Amino acid sequence: MDRAIEKTKKQRILKYWPYAAGGVVLLAIVGWLVFGNHASTLKVDRNELTINEVRRDEFKDYVRTNGQVLPIQVVQISPEEGGIVLEKVVEEGAMVKKGDVIVRLSNSNLDLQILNAEAELAEKQNLLRNTQVAMQQDRLNNQTEKAQLDMDTQRKKRAYEQNKRLFAEKLISRETYVQSQEDYQLSTKKHSLISKRLKQDSIYRSVQMDQMEDNLQNMRRNVVMVRQRKDKLEIRSAIDGELGLLDVELGQSIQPGQKIGQLNDLSAYKVEALIDEHYIDRVRQGLTATFSRGDKTFQLVVRKVYPEVRDGKFRCDFVFKGERPENIRTGQTYYIDLELGQPEQAVIIPRGTFFQSTGGQWIFVLDKSGAKAYRRQIRVGRQNPQFYEIIEGLEPGERVVTSGYEAFKDNEVLIIK
Repeated sequence: MDRAIEKTKKQRILKYWPYAAGGVVLLAIVGWLVFGNHASTLKVDRNELTINEVRRDEFKDYVRTNGQVLPIQVVQISPEEGGIVLEKVVEEGAMVKKGDVIVRLSNSNLDLQILNAEAELAEKQNLLRNTQVAMQQDRLNNQTEKAQLDMDTQRKKRAYEQNKRLFAEKLISRETYVQSQEDYQLSTKKHSLISKRLKQDSIYRSVQMDQMEDNLQNMRRNVVMVRQRKDKLEIRSAIDGELGLLDVELGQSIQPGQKIGQLNDLSAYKVEALIDEHYIDRVRQGLTATFSRGDKTFQLVVRKVYPEVRDGKFRCDFVFKGERPENIRTGQTYYIDLELGQPEQAVIIPRGTFFQSTGGQWIFVLDKSGAKAYRRQIRVGRQNPQFYEIIEGLEPGERVVTSGYEAFKDNEVLIIK
C-alpha cells in the first residue's frame, strides 16, 4: 500500500520564492515611477560652456548702434529753367559761396519768348496811347457839344421869356408864344440828357483807362519775369557749402526741376543711425548719447526720430552737444551708446547666445556643487549690449550657463564633467 510523502519547510519556501521576488520588483518599479526623477539628462564638457554668476548691480539702460556722419543740411540743386548745359563753372568737391554760379545753360526758346513778350508789350503800349488820344478827342467833342447846347438853351430861354412878356401885352400870337415855350423845354431836356450821358462817358472812360493801365502794368511785370527767367539759366548756389555732387555733362539737356546735384552745408554735422524697431517707442527727441574717439568722449542729442520702419529698423538723427571731434568728415562711422533711461540697481546676467534658443524664457542654473545644471523658468526685462535684466527666476550669487543651447535639445538636466 502506497504512503504520502510530506513536503519539507524548505521545499515550501522555494515554491513561493518567484512570486515574492516578482512582488519586490513590482514595488521597486512603482516607487521609481512615483518618487523618482525622470528628467532627461545630458553629459557636457565644462570647457565647452560659458558659466556666469548672477549678481545685483547697476543696470545701464542704453542701446548701441552705428551712426554715420552727414552734413547738417543737404540742399538739392534743381534748375527752375530747362536748357542745354553750356558751361560747368564749378567741379564736385569745391567750396562755394551763396550766389556763386555753378552751371550755365542756354535756351533759345526762352530768348524767343522774351522777344515776343517785349513786342506784345510795345503793341499794348501803342494801343493804350491811341486809346488815350481817342478818349481825349471824344472828351473835347463832348465838351464842345455841351457848350453849344448850353448856348442854345440859354438863347431859347431868353426868347421864351421875351415872348412871354409880348404875349402878355397881346403883341404876338399865342402860337408863337407856345412854340417858344416848347422849344425852351425841349432844349432843357436835351441839356439834362446830354449832361447825364457825358457824366456816364466820363466814368466809363476812367474805368476803361484804369483797366488798360492795369493790363499794361501786368504786361510790364510779365516782361520783367520773362527776363528774370533768363537770369535763372545761370544755376547758382543757394548756401555756403561744398558742392557734393554735380551730375551734368556739356551739351546735356536739363529739364526744369530735374535734380542735377547737391550742396552740403558743412557749418555743422549730424549723425544718422538705424535702430532696431524694438526701441521705437522709447526713443524720443532730446535723449542723450555718447561715443568715444581716441581718448575722448563726445556727447550727442537726438534731433529727430523718423516714424517709418524699414527692414526692422527706424532712422534717427543726432546732433553734437558741445565739442565735436577734430578733422570730422562726412561718411565717418561712430559707435553710439544711446541712453534710454537712468541707471538702476537690478539683478543682471551677462548677455549670451542662450537667448536665441530660449527667447529669455528659461535658463540652465547650476547647483551648489557645480556638477549639475537644471532648467529653470525666468523672466527677462530690459537689455543692453552687455547685460540682461532678470525680473524673476534668479537670485544673486547663482551661476547660470549663458552659452548656446543648440546641442542640449530637450534635456532638462546637464551633468557637467
